[in-house]
Amino acid sequence: AALRAAEQITSAEVSVFISHHHVRDVLEAAWRAFKRMKMRHTRRRNEVLIFVAPASQKFAIVGDVAVHAYFGQAAWHALATELGEHFARTEFTEGMIRVIDAIGEKLARPFPPEQDENELPDEIARD
Repeated sequence: AALRAAEQITSAEVSVFISHHHVRDVLEAAWRAFKRMKMRHTRRRNEVLIFVAPASQKFAIVGDVAVHAYFGQAAWHALATELGEHFARTEFTEGMIRVIDAIGEKLARPFPPEQDENELPDEIARD
């Protein structure tokens, strides 16, 4: 529901991937999932993936070129810090919802909603 709500206020696509494998390099694993999910194939290149590997107690938030150009490193760091704080308190669902909401709000201005098709599924992906 949080993914659909975020996508109501922005044309950006927000996805979540939960890996049940141990990962050493969480960023590398996140980018592999990003590619596997065909997130780079959308028209505007404004997708964000929240990748979580609970078995490794790691996560990453990555965005395609248009989002990354807008966000800047400080915004990525703030989102990761917020999610990490919630995870440290075992507030997994609350943390995910808050960060998804924040991503939607942050992307609403540069990527306003448009009458278009949803280019990526809103279900949580898993391996």
